[in-house]
Amino acid sequence: MILVAGLTPAWQQLLRFDALAIGEVNRAREVHWCASGKVLNAARCLHHLGGPVKALTVVGGATGAQVRQDAARLGIDARWVEGTAPTRVCTTILDAARRSVTELVPEAGPIGESERAAFTAAYAEEAAAAAVVVLIGSVPAGTPAGFYRDLLARTPGKAVLDARGPELLEGLHEKPFLIKPNRGELARTLGRDRLDDAQLIDAMREMNRRGAAWVVVTDGGGPVHVSSRDRLYRLRPPSGDVVNPIGCGDCLAAGIAWGLHRGMEASEAVRWGMAAAADKLGRLLPGAVDAGRAEALAGSVGVACLSAPHRAG
Repeated sequence: MILVAGLTPAWQQLLRFDALAIGEVNRAREVHWCASGKVLNAARCLHHLGGPVKALTVVGGATGAQVRQDAARLGIDARWVEGTAPTRVCTTILDAARRSVTELVPEAGPIGESERAAFTAAYAEEAAAAAVVVLIGSVPAGTPAGFYRDLLARTPGKAVLDARGPELLEGLHEKPFLIKPNRGELARTLGRDRLDDAQLIDAMREMNRRGAAWVVVTDGGGPVHVSSRDRLYRLRPPSGDVVNPIGCGDCLAAGIAWGLHRGMEASEAVRWGMAAAADKLGRLLPGAVDAGRAEALAGSVGVACLSAPHRAG
């Protein structure tokens, strides 16, 4: 089983406009609502890929009830921790004329100590049965920076950590199997404004030295870099139509977990993650992928090995 766990789900509104005029009344051509946030986007992707997957997250209020209902409608297996703060509402605005996507994201409401304790207890139970765990997303204000680190200490299977900043640095102490920041997140995690190509490789190697067996760094639509202590790869994503990029990174994490669960080597699992992300890019709803289409796209991901272990003879 693959466990996907995180603290910041969302009830997502998607508004599609022919042309958005700032400062004026705009009437949407399409309106959609769905359960979202990184944890549920990844769980939905894994569900469509064939899982087996279980989601674990915190929901609250009327919006939390809507999240639960939508997950049940989709057939996503989930364990819910009831929170006192209502689940946040995020809004995606798609402007067809400009081919732009704008995301309006409130910060998740705080969760109390008792809620964190309930989540940790539930996590320990679910992680014990999981071959692969995805810990994903930001943490609410007031959550200790070492929260993911504590969860990783309770993780017997392979852990994919999709986090940034102090949560990522703390998590490295528990030697996660794979981490997946994007290029900007990695730079900010290390206190830098940006990373050129050489600095990026150095930063990835630093993450390996600090404890991550594998480091995967995305860069929007650009190449994905993958490193271990003795290997370095550059993978180029397949081309395709762009409908809504929101959730692509979550699908990449999900596809990696799916590949690892099937026994793939890390760089091969990343190829599958990129295929899932590429398929999602052409779809409206976050986490929506087609398994057959993703499989077809996996073969068109370009893989270059930039360094490998030296072999005598």
